[in-house]
Order: sequence, then structure tokens, then C-alpha cells
Amino acid sequence: MNKKNIAILGSTGSIGTQALDVVRLHEDKFQIEVLTAQNNAKLLIEQAAEFKPNTVVIGNEDMYDQVQSALDPLDIKVYCGEKALASVAEMETVDLVLTALVGYAGLTPTIKAIEAGKNIALANKETLVVAGELITELARNKGVNIYPVDSEHSAIFQCIVGEFHNPIEKIILTASGGPFRGKSKEELLSVTKAQALKHPNWDMGAKITIDSASLMNKGLEVIEAKWLFGLKADQVDVIVHPQSIIHSMVQFEDGSIKAQMGLPDMKLPIQYAMGYPERLKSDFPRFDFTNYPALTFEQPDIKTFRNLQLAFDALKAGGNVPCVLNAANEVAVAAFLKDEIGFLQMSEVVEQCMAEIDFIKKPTYEDYVSTDKQTRVKAIEIINK
Repeated sequence: MNKKNIAILGSTGSIGTQALDVVRLHEDKFQIEVLTAQNNAKLLIEQAAEFKPNTVVIGNEDMYDQVQSALDPLDIKVYCGEKALASVAEMETVDLVLTALVGYAGLTPTIKAIEAGKNIALANKETLVVAGELITELARNKGVNIYPVDSEHSAIFQCIVGEFHNPIEKIILTASGGPFRGKSKEELLSVTKAQALKHPNWDMGAKITIDSASLMNKGLEVIEAKWLFGLKADQVDVIVHPQSIIHSMVQFEDGSIKAQMGLPDMKLPIQYAMGYPERLKSDFPRFDFTNYPALTFEQPDIKTFRNLQLAFDALKAGGNVPCVLNAANEVAVAAFLKDEIGFLQMSEVVEQCMAEIDFIKKPTYEDYVSTDKQTRVKAIEIINK
């Protein structure tokens, strides 16, 4: 395996920092070509000093001088702003783009990277949620591979390697259930931001942790799975598996089910996506069956956790509705994190936006941009009423 030149979009976040841990383990396999961050200039500078990328982008233009002056002696090119973020994904020297940006911000850079013929390691599920049809068609036309980084989609991908000629009957995404599994609507009325940010199994960023607590994360994964694996809405199931040892399953037409298992550790799916088709050796902790004498499963409570049902509704509606779902949820989560709305109100904001934003059956890229903007305005209106 020749060294792969990697661009990490969002290198200071949870996925980005763990990806750099993988690079440290395999310096003979990977070279960091590009690092980007939005606001964390201090960590970006430290990462650049260690990995010596060709180029660095700081999204926040106010921090450009700070990053530029720190990295100038190292002969590292420094750019700033959204346009720079999109253009570095197209650099000729890059072999693989890891999109680890949070939310809608990942859409345009991912499109630019695909248009430039770059393979994608996708940790930004919102890209496929917002514009799944556009992205998958573009990737097909450009001959670009999209390697999933989410643990659940990585699990599905690992299960179907070698099975490409065997049709999938359905996939089963596992969900931990989050910190509020089993709680009633009445109990959820009074939960706090601090409680919602305490995930039982995974260490993730704030936005994805809240999404996990509300089951919106699983809803977004359902939509992402449809596009990644070319499925219909009724071919995707969700089952709650509190131990998070089985990361997801595939059922084939003969009734056989394959499951991918392991300890909850995002470095493994990150490494699999970056190293594919090789399985690279690792020193990650090993799973011991005797520590988990029982693996349990239960149906998700979609009446209490409305977001999962809303995501299935958006998937079935198609068009720009998943884009509405995502934008409304991003605004609602931000408001919850600022203590502006309660936990259950997040679903109410999303549902109202889905009902009130105009439906577009076959959206263009411009339609997605417009839908995203309109939805954010509407969501803020709802929150401020």
C-alpha cells in the first residue's frame, strides 16, 4: 500500500482528532496533506506543527493572522473562510478526503471533493441526509468511492464486503438508546443539557451527543444508510442495543444475518475507512465475551422519542424534506444547548418546519441551499414565539 495523502476537514473535532491518532499509529501508510478547523486555532496550530501538512484552513477569518504567523516559519500554506475550505478538498495531491465537519457545513466541500475525483471517508452524515440523491449520483458519475466512517455504516459496509452480488433484504442499525432510554415523556420534560450530554457508551461532540439522546442521530443514520447502500425506506430497521457491541447487521435474502462487533471505539471505523481495502493492524483494546455475558435488544420508543419517526417520515417523503429535517434539527439542538428550549421541544420545532416548508420533489443544489436557509429562519421564528 502506497502512502495515502489525506485531507481532514474538521481536524480539531472528535472524529478529526481520532483520525490523527490513527495516522500516528500508521505513519508509513498515511501522510497528512490538509488540515482544517472552524474556530479552534490553538489545536489546529499544534496539529499542523506535528504533522506538517501542505495546507491549513481556518474557517473563522478573524483567526487567520494568528494561524498564519504561527505556521509561517514551518512553510505551511494558510488560508481562511468557507471558499478556501471547499477548494482545498480539490487539491491534486490529495488521495482521500475525510469529511469530519459537523452538520450542513460538510455539504459543499464534499461536493467539491467528489467533483475533483477524490475518494471520500464520510463522517458527516448530514451531507447524505440533506442531498443524498445528488451526492450519490455525482459519486457514480465521477467514479468516486464513499467509505462510511459512522460506526453503524462502517459495520454494514464490513458485513457486505464480499457480498456485493448478493442482494440485501434489510439492514438493522443498532442504537444504544442514549442516556434517556426507558424514560417517559413526563420524565423528559425536565431533563437538563448536562444530563443529555452524558452518553452511556460513546465519547462524541456536543451536537451528535444531543442527537443521540433524542434519537435524531439514529434517524439521520437511517436516511444516510438508504443512500450509502442503495436501499428503500422499508429495508432499514432500527433496534435498541444498550451495550453497543453489535454495531449493526445485514440480513440477506436467504434469511442469514451478518453482524459486525467490537468495543465502542470510533478509531476502528475511522481506520477501516482510511485503510480500505486493507485491515491495518492496531493496538486498540480487544473485546472479551466474558465481560459481556448478555447482549440485549429492544424496540425503539418512537412515541416518546419522536425524532426517529420524523426521520422515517422525511425519508419516505423524499425531495427536500430530509434537508428540512436536518436544518430544523441543527437550529433546535443549538437552542437546547443554549437553554432556550426544552428537550421535547426539539421534536416540535422539527415537525412544524417539516409541515410548513414548501415541498420540492426533485431539488437542485440551489434548492437545497434555499431550503436550508428558509428552514433555519422558520425554526428560529418557532423558537422565539
